[in-house]
Amino acid sequence: MQNSGLGTSLNALASLSLMYGFPALVVVTWRGFEGKDAPEHILTGRITPQILDLLEMPYRVLSADSAAADVAWAAKEMDTRMQPVAIVVPPKVVQTGNAHAKTAAATPTEARRQMTKTADAADAPLFASISRLTAIKAARKAIGSEPIVHANGYICRESFSVGDRPGNFYMIGSMGLASAIGLGLTLAQPARAAVVFDGDGNLLMNFGILAMVGGLAPRRLVHVVFDNEVYGSTGNQISPSRGVRLDRVAAAAGYAAVRAVTTAADVEAAVRTALATDGPHFVVVKTTAEEADVPRIPYSPAEIRDRFRTSLEDGQTQ
Repeated sequence: MQNSGLGTSLNALASLSLMYGFPALVVVTWRGFEGKDAPEHILTGRITPQILDLLEMPYRVLSADSAAADVAWAAKEMDTRMQPVAIVVPPKVVQTGNAHAKTAAATPTEARRQMTKTADAADAPLFASISRLTAIKAARKAIGSEPIVHANGYICRESFSVGDRPGNFYMIGSMGLASAIGLGLTLAQPARAAVVFDGDGNLLMNFGILAMVGGLAPRRLVHVVFDNEVYGSTGNQISPSRGVRLDRVAAAAGYAAVRAVTTAADVEAAVRTALATDGPHFVVVKTTAEEADVPRIPYSPAEIRDRFRTSLEDGQTQ
């Protein structure tokens, strides 16, 4: 996990460590280690050792020279203590990205064969043919002055590269919560359409939001999920969406209208239709795992908040 995941997993790790005595190896990538990273990682990077100390979880910081000894130490400590231990991995110690990217590209046919066995006869498997950046460009064409809440990571950065505006709320950290913010926005202002640009990893982090949206049934919510079937931020590990159709889950949860699309033209048409009709709407866009070379968001979280709030108050999000 990234070190930001320590906070998300605090209850589970405390239970494993303090209650059940369950031996487990927790490998933690140390983002923000050098004080150079996105804002959400700087604080977590600074307090990563303190979090592990508070959990009473023994740990070592991995180095290239001592990697074998560090892993041997972890195995011995797990067996001796009967509790989790951690290996903390600073930047540039372990190469990331290449191996999983190749695996992700090499195995979709087999995974989709398995998915097809359990699919309804009327539903063909979805094959990605466009990048997320291309899909975002298409979706943005259909959107006028409606506010857009962006999930964290490259969805923010790629959409920013297409065109910035005060009505774009960029999530800095807080993985999984863009959909909840979009839901809150449309509940607070039910006459206004609200668009959420989400990712499969983000949605899976907060899967309960689907049932909440289905139950509350906000008619102007347009929930667009760019599904590349991998966790891009941590090395392109395969996500469960490779074998689970997110659109079917949304339909079962109670979304009024659900579409699955794979081309730029269909993305634009689906978002345009959703904005013009009652929902809530769910649009899943299958994309490749390609990531564009785009800059980080240049605004602080407070700046993003304030300009977005002002745009909503003024009724201008362009």
